[in-house]
Amino acid sequence: MRLRLFTAALAGAALVSQLAGVASAQTAAPAERLAAAPKAIGWAECGTTYKGECATIKVPLDYAKPGGPTIDLAIGRLKALDPAKRQGVLFVHPGGPGGSGLNSYIMGRGIPDDSPLRQYFDIVSVDPRGVGRSTPILCGEDVVDETPATYPANEAEYQNWLAFNAKLSKDCRERTGPLFDHVDTTSVARDVDSIRAALGERQISFFAISYGTQVGQQYAELFPKNLRAMAIDSNMDHSITSAYQYMATATDDLEGSFLAFAKWCGETAACALHGQDVPALLDDLLAKARAGTLKDPETGEPLSDENVRIEVFEPMYKPSAGFFPLAERLKALVAGQAAKKAADQPTTSPSASASASASASASASASASAESKTTARAAASASASAADGVNYAYPAIWCSDWKWNVKSFAELDRYKRRLKAVAPHTELSPFWSDVLTCLNWQGKTSNPQHRLKISGTPPTLVIKAKDDVATPAAWNYAAARQIPRSVVLEYDGVGHGQFRNSTCARDYIEKYLINRTMPAAGTHCPTQFPTEPPATTLSTQDSPLSITGRPVH
Repeated sequence: MRLRLFTAALAGAALVSQLAGVASAQTAAPAERLAAAPKAIGWAECGTTYKGECATIKVPLDYAKPGGPTIDLAIGRLKALDPAKRQGVLFVHPGGPGGSGLNSYIMGRGIPDDSPLRQYFDIVSVDPRGVGRSTPILCGEDVVDETPATYPANEAEYQNWLAFNAKLSKDCRERTGPLFDHVDTTSVARDVDSIRAALGERQISFFAISYGTQVGQQYAELFPKNLRAMAIDSNMDHSITSAYQYMATATDDLEGSFLAFAKWCGETAACALHGQDVPALLDDLLAKARAGTLKDPETGEPLSDENVRIEVFEPMYKPSAGFFPLAERLKALVAGQAAKKAADQPTTSPSASASASASASASASASASAESKTTARAAASASASAADGVNYAYPAIWCSDWKWNVKSFAELDRYKRRLKAVAPHTELSPFWSDVLTCLNWQGKTSNPQHRLKISGTPPTLVIKAKDDVATPAAWNYAAARQIPRSVVLEYDGVGHGQFRNSTCARDYIEKYLINRTMPAAGTHCPTQFPTEPPATTLSTQDSPLSITGRPVH
C-alpha cells in the first residue's frame, strides 16, 4: 500500500458505466446469491504517465437488499503481459482505508512492470465504495478543517473531540446519503466478489498491503472457495477490542522502528547524526516542543511534540527513502537552522555530494506533511464541487469497523502515562487517532471487531516486518493465528509494505502467487536499509497522512 489517501488527481479518468447485476457469489444466504450472468464490462483506456483500462460497474448499496439501490464502483485492469502464461486475475486491494486502487495499481505501478506478476496475471483493482471515482463519501471541507490535532490533554479537549466527532459524522451522512451507513469492510469484501463475478472468473488470487489485508481476511471468511491464492502484507488485526492494546502495540513498533533508525545512524557514516546519541536528541526535541520553545527552522512556526512525532513516524514506512532525510531534518531542528539546499553546498567529493543530496531531501521533506495535506485536499475535492464537500472516507469506513469502550478522559490519560513506559523515546504512536476518531461517532459500527472464522481457503502467505509503525508485528502474528494453513514470512527490518521494502520478501511473494510455492515456516528476509541518500525525496504521494494530517494504514 502505498498508503496515500486521494493521492492523484481524480479528474480526467475515462470511465464507462454499465450494469453488472451482481449481488455476490455464493449461496449460503440470500445476500450471497449470484445474480444473472453479468453483462460485458465496458473498458476504456485511462491514465497519463501509466495507462490501464478503467470501467464502472454497479453493485448493491446494501447486500442484504440485492435488488435495491445500487452504487458505482470504479475498477481498473492491466492485462497480463504474456497471455500464454496467464493464470487469471490478481486482485490487488488498496490500503487506507480510503486509498485509491486505480491510482496505485492501474494508473500507477504499485506492482512494477518488471515484476513477473505482470506476465502471469491481469492486475485488477478498485476505488473502494466511498472512495475517489466510486460513489464517494462526502464531508464539508469547513468541518473537516476543524479536526482536532492533538491527543486530549484535559477534560475540555476530550469533550471537544466528542463534540467534533458527532458534528463530522452528521455532516458526512447528510452530504453522502445512504452510502454513509454501508462502507464497512464486510460490504467492501462483497464488492470484491461482485467484481470477480463481473469479470467472469471462477477464482481470483488476492494481494494487499495494510488495510487491504483486512479486506482479504474478510473475503476469505465469506468466499473461501473463490480464492486461488492469497498473500497479505503488513496485516491488520481486527480482533483487537482493547483501545489500550491497540495503542500499545502501535506505540511499541514505533519505538522499535525509531531505535532501529538510531542504530542504523550509528553504523552509517553518511548519516547526518552519525556519532550522536540519537535517542537523547529526540528526547530533548520533544521536551522543547512540549515547553513551546521548538520552532520549525524552515517556517519559524512553533512545533508541538505531536508535530515532531509525526515527522519521526512518516519515514518509517519506507526507510530507503526516509532515513537519510529524517536524520538531516532532526539535525536541522537541533541546530535551529534550515537544512541547506543542494545548490548551496560544495560537491567536490562523493561524500560531499551525498551530504548535499541528503540535505536537499531533508529540506524538501521538512514541510511534507503540510504539502501532502494540500495535495490530498486538492485530489479529494476534484470529484465534487465545493458545495458537495470533499471525499474524506477514512472515519466513516474506520468507525463502521471499530468500536472502542473508552468512557472518560481519565481513562485516556492513564493510557498515555502507561505508554510512556512502553516507549520512553517516542512515547505515543500517532495512531491514537484511530481510537479518538470513533468516540461518539454517530454512524453504526456494522462490522465490529471479531476473531476470524475461516475454513476451506488455500494456504495463505502472511508477510510482516520486525517493526512496522502502521501494522505492528503483534497484529500480524495474531492474524496468522486466526488463518488456517498460513505461513508467516519475516522481514527482519523496519517498514510498512514489505513487497516494497525487501527484495527478498518481494521474491517470495511473487513465487507464491505464481506457483503457489510457499516459503518454509520460519523463513526470514535480511534487513535492507539504505547506504546512501535517495536520488529522490519522499513525495507527497508517499506520505501516509490523510487530508487532516492524521495517519492512515
